[in-house]
Amino acid sequence: MTATKTVNLSSAERVLFPDVGVTKGDLFEYYDAVTEWIVPHLKNRPFTMKRWREGITGQAFFQKQAPKGMPKWIPTRQFRTFPREGGSRLVDFPLVNEKAALLWMVQMHCIDMNAWYSRVDKPHRPDFVLFDLDPPDEPSGFELAIEVAHLIRDVLDEIDLPGYVKTSGADGIHVVAPISRRSTFEQTYDFAEKLSRLLERRHPGKVTTEWLKKKREGVLVDHRQNGWGKTIASVYSVRPKPGAPVSTPLRWDELTADVRPPDFTMAVALDRCSKHGDLFAPVLEDPRPLAPAARKLGRIAG
Repeated sequence: MTATKTVNLSSAERVLFPDVGVTKGDLFEYYDAVTEWIVPHLKNRPFTMKRWREGITGQAFFQKQAPKGMPKWIPTRQFRTFPREGGSRLVDFPLVNEKAALLWMVQMHCIDMNAWYSRVDKPHRPDFVLFDLDPPDEPSGFELAIEVAHLIRDVLDEIDLPGYVKTSGADGIHVVAPISRRSTFEQTYDFAEKLSRLLERRHPGKVTTEWLKKKREGVLVDHRQNGWGKTIASVYSVRPKPGAPVSTPLRWDELTADVRPPDFTMAVALDRCSKHGDLFAPVLEDPRPLAPAARKLGRIAG
């Protein structure tokens, strides 16, 4: 960072994760260390600030509009958003394109780093299809989600579209299929829905697309997360959960039945980056066209 891009950390001793004593200063140090691996996944994507001023035991609030006091060296891009309460508004989204911007977000009490699936030059063309797995609330729920993640991979392999897996760092699993930036969000939504419903038919009781929790049986594969303006907690993000777990990419052979999200602490994530590099690099570097895979999926889904 140059002198004009200095981030002064305040309240470094503030405890954000009381159960493990992780402070704001610890979080700052982690993101400083993981910069080279996380920033490529955030770069040029509209960023939503999720701010935890009192740590994970307090209430968070979302902030899409770049704050008035944000340094001028953090770029913004303006897009029209459509809030749930109706209407629309223009929002200047910050872009986290370098270490200084990332650390400034920590200073502003962001724990996890949430960005769009698309980049500013082609905002209506996502980089990937997301399969967001939400396990049932039962002791074996996450183990079942692991099984379902492998089922998704099997179908993706069947249609020649590579998938990559990470712990969400919260309660679930993310399977990401990187695609060429030609498809629309409507097309990725339709693709994810078709694949999810195929699995629901093939594996009743294990896989569900049912949105209402009280009606679910099995792991929700949530295709609805594929939409314009939606955000995902980036790979290598610390999540606001007890233990300060990190959303961590895994090789498929590592996703065994005994894996659990709290296993992947900040120290573990950094150690894995040092040993393996960025296991999610293919998500950025090896996109595949969606259309041929969608045609193959159509044939096997009927």
